[in-house]
Amino acid sequence: MSKATNLLKNIISTNKVVVFSKTYCPHCTASKDLFKKIYPSFKAVELDQEKDGDEIHQELKNTTQHRTVPNIWVNQKFIGGNDTIQQLYKNGELKKMLE
Repeated sequence: MSKATNLLKNIISTNKVVVFSKTYCPHCTASKDLFKKIYPSFKAVELDQEKDGDEIHQELKNTTQHRTVPNIWVNQKFIGGNDTIQQLYKNGELKKMLE
């Protein structure tokens, strides 16, 4: 198993909510702003600032088939990106997932 694979698994398994993000991405900012309001203890991993960010991003692509950020995980399950998380918030499903 690669270093990026191990790092990815460790981050996902030790955090209830993880947002894999890039600091300059407006969709990532929207997702992080939402979690700041509803689940402030979420983990944001800024792939453009991580030493192994490119490798982690490639591993995320391989694992989820989701090529873009944000790449959001809740309860160790891949949820999707910003559009998905915003919709889940609006329809009340995200709150249920976080309980």
